[in-house]
Amino acid sequence: MLQGFKNFLMRGDVIVVAVGLVVALAFSNLVTAFTDNIINPLIAAAQGTVHGPGLGWQLVSGGGDGTYLNLGAFISAIIYFIIFMAVVYFVIVAPYKLIMAQRGKVVFGDPPPTKTCPACLSDDLNPAATKCKHCGSAVAV
Repeated sequence: MLQGFKNFLMRGDVIVVAVGLVVALAFSNLVTAFTDNIINPLIAAAQGTVHGPGLGWQLVSGGGDGTYLNLGAFISAIIYFIIFMAVVYFVIVAPYKLIMAQRGKVVFGDPPPTKTCPACLSDDLNPAATKCKHCGSAVAV
């Protein structure tokens, strides 16, 4: 039983995922600091006269932070997501694809080609199919 667990842990895929997760979590703190300390002040400064925690509007007169529509935080979250996903792609996915290509394996490749049925418009047909598997209509080859 322990041997099976050891074999599972020592598989290459598990190691790659574990390393990727650790790198992603560490990088997450860096991106959070960047968006909180650089992007948010820039967005707040773009608003001009700031009447709240950032770019946005107070929905209720005299309301607190609970009724403040904070667009700056939303824009910051979008920027955070884009930066984070770009780093994950270029630091983890792209090198992994390259290593697997050198080993002769295709990962994260294009999906296989498909064909669309003219009758029911299902788009998951085999390119060599002559009949639709959903409605039974004839499909041009």
